Amino acid sequence: MKYTQYFIYTRNRPDRQRIKEEWIRLVVEKPDAEKVQLDGRIKRWGWIKEENKYLRVILLEDKETVHNAFFDRDYNKIL
Repeated sequence: MKYTQYFIYTRNRPDRQRIKEEWIRLVVEKPDAEKVQLDGRIKRWGWIKEENKYLRVILLEDKETVHNAFFDRDYNKIL
């Protein structure tokens, strides 16, 4: 997978360190939901059973470069 410099930087935050690369790949490849932002970036969500939470992954327009990934407390409110 490809990553933006922003993602690499935020990956070191304590709340992001527990997010496994395999979970990110799962959401990128088999999302439960997807929404395109006005700027062309793509939001994808996937359920992570081990955490009992939805993981949101933001991709660039190329659909393969990860810009952000975090557990989304507001998933049900967004869709």
